[in-house]
Amino acid sequence: MTAQTGPLARNLGRSSIWFVAFVLVLAASSTGLSRLLETDMPGISMALDPLNVDALIDDVAGDLNDTATPPDLDALYSRASGALRYNVGDARLYSLMGEIEYRQGKQDDAYALFDHARKLSKTEIHALKRSIGHSVEIGDLSKAIRELDTLLRRWPDQFPAVAEGLPAILSNPDGYHALLAAIAAGAPWRANLFSALGKTRPGLDFANQLLLDLAGSGAPPKSGELSSVITGYIVQKEYEQAYRLFLFTLSDEERKLGGYVFNSTFEPGYDGKPFDWQVRDQPGVEVTFATSQDAVEGDGGATLRFLDTPIKNTALQQYIELPPGSYRISLVASGRNLKLPKELFWAIRCVDPVSEIARINVPEGTFNRQSLSQEFSVGPAGCPMDMLRLETAAIAESWRFRYIGTLVMHKLSIERLSY
Repeated sequence: MTAQTGPLARNLGRSSIWFVAFVLVLAASSTGLSRLLETDMPGISMALDPLNVDALIDDVAGDLNDTATPPDLDALYSRASGALRYNVGDARLYSLMGEIEYRQGKQDDAYALFDHARKLSKTEIHALKRSIGHSVEIGDLSKAIRELDTLLRRWPDQFPAVAEGLPAILSNPDGYHALLAAIAAGAPWRANLFSALGKTRPGLDFANQLLLDLAGSGAPPKSGELSSVITGYIVQKEYEQAYRLFLFTLSDEERKLGGYVFNSTFEPGYDGKPFDWQVRDQPGVEVTFATSQDAVEGDGGATLRFLDTPIKNTALQQYIELPPGSYRISLVASGRNLKLPKELFWAIRCVDPVSEIARINVPEGTFNRQSLSQEFSVGPAGCPMDMLRLETAAIAESWRFRYIGTLVMHKLSIERLSY
């Protein structure tokens, strides 16, 4: 017997298809909306999609960290562990369960869960943080540094969260050598390390020793790392220590540029550190360094091209250290069509207390390799640190006083006089 398919049967068939399609669309819409709300409204997100593990983790973590209402730790653990049925390989769930166990005082169980989370994902952030802290507590500092390296390679923005624990690690010889080995091997977070250590007085001494040890290795200190620590000493007014660190970390090539003025011929490639030439961005003037071989017409040195604008401050300076005595500052310079409406001069100033020790003026006009000099003295009281800086006498940036032309400074030196 053949089945009959009349209009009613056909309508029922179409209704079933439309119903299934509607259910699928609704499910898809609920899942999509759940994903949209999982961060800001995890509770609603879970109601729309009970299998949304991201929403569950956000919701449980939010309850766990709610300082206003004490969390029900057993209930939160039940919710997190229940989600394993559909997410057995999600490391975050094991890490969350570990945190709950940790807060209940079940530390052995907690660290077992953290370890399992890290087996599933070596970079699971919370498990890593807890593991680092635990390694420090039990004195396994080599492991702590390995875990720290893993954390910061994957999560570089987490450096501030671990920075506070660094002095405790560095104060232990095992921790110090493990950290030294990590940064010598090229850890990408080493610049952040020296920046953080340079901001605190206890951290400065650790940073100083690390830099001195790196100076004799195959991974010598970088300019930015040295600047962070040297500047830290200057901020602390420990000027002698700042200068010693600069001197002791010079390469053999850099030592050839030494003197009361470092790099007195403005060789390129050495600028940046406080006791080296610091070139700051300054509107209205362009600064370039060139060797004699690279310069136009063989005029090596620092070239300043003034762009027909007012100049209140200039872009070139260097910290120097001058013991008590008599000195001569000398400048060899060339000028092309220089117009200096307010004076342009090199000044030597004591940093602490602030006072002017000497200045040497730059002339206007066009001239070639003109020699200028000025004698001065530093009194017996001395000055712990000096600043050598190219300045203008302009008080305000008035368009009536526009600097024009090109200045090439071939050499700027300071020599000590003996009478």
